[in-house]
Amino acid sequence: MSEAAGVGVAERVVAWQAASGRNHLPWQQTRDPYRVWLSEIMLQQTQVSTVLDYYARFLARFPNVAALAAAPQDEVMGLWSGLGYYTRARNLHRCAQEVVAEHGGEFPRSAQVLATLPGIGRSTAGAIAAFCFSERVPILDANVRRVLTRLLGFDADLASARNERALWDHAQALLPQHDLQRAMPRYTQGLMDLGATICLPRAPLCGQCPLHASCVALRGGEPERYPVKTRKLTRRSESWQLLVLRNAKGQVWLQRRPATGIWAGMHCVPVFEDSASLHCSVRALADDVDDLSIHELQPFVHVLTHRDLHLHPVLVTGSLPSRPAHDGEWLGADQWSAVGLPAPIRKLLDTSQASLW
Repeated sequence: MSEAAGVGVAERVVAWQAASGRNHLPWQQTRDPYRVWLSEIMLQQTQVSTVLDYYARFLARFPNVAALAAAPQDEVMGLWSGLGYYTRARNLHRCAQEVVAEHGGEFPRSAQVLATLPGIGRSTAGAIAAFCFSERVPILDANVRRVLTRLLGFDADLASARNERALWDHAQALLPQHDLQRAMPRYTQGLMDLGATICLPRAPLCGQCPLHASCVALRGGEPERYPVKTRKLTRRSESWQLLVLRNAKGQVWLQRRPATGIWAGMHCVPVFEDSASLHCSVRALADDVDDLSIHELQPFVHVLTHRDLHLHPVLVTGSLPSRPAHDGEWLGADQWSAVGLPAPIRKLLDTSQASLW
């Protein structure tokens, strides 16, 4: 790290955050580790504007970690539905249960111990410890990684674990040295704010940045080339056939997804790998149901982080048997909110109900 780049960084970030950073968000008005932890998990790969409503609903239903730990997983997944990246919700529930069972309902006060809990990595642990306990520990989420690599001119490839560790060391060295009780929360939030509002991935607002005079990337004229990471996610496509079974009562047959993979553990309509398999299942039903009606619905694409799901739904209605498949249950529209439905499945059912039911 260049000596000039590190001079006064913490002080400038702290002063800028107090004067110009984001100070209105609900999780900024507390040092309650439960609330800070909840916000940090929700904000992973999700925009603040989306998180606000979910955060309020979660707190209304689960005001503390004991309430969350005691809740059925289906209820947690149901409240999370639409927020995406559902592994976060399962880990959230597991973490709450572990905090209650192993730590007496109190979050550990050190980043090192926090990082041992389900779903809490090093950066999230650092954020909780810095915000709630003023521990002198760094964070390195995507926004902060961008700020620091540009500030330092750190052009080593972050696809390498060794280079990632080196950046953590630089982040540690830049931390405030004095008045940690006040400075650590401000500094941590300030780096997050700079990455979210000023040091943008494209067209950064360098003239508004409190660190512009020390920024190596700006001085070199190419801030957008940082951070450097050669390993990219490989996108691929999958085609899923969805069987939407609706009985005479207007209920839909839902099954629980496998414990691993896409939408793990959530409720979903039956999924088939190809059209032939789905229609084979439909033909078996047709042998026993006189009033069977089949509608091929509009296919659509659901985009995940590294995968495109091409979804082909088929709606089947009629006097269907009480158990059309070996596992699952009939649920009405009034019950969908109580279970974890992936957002595209919820939208499919809502749309189908409005147009055809």
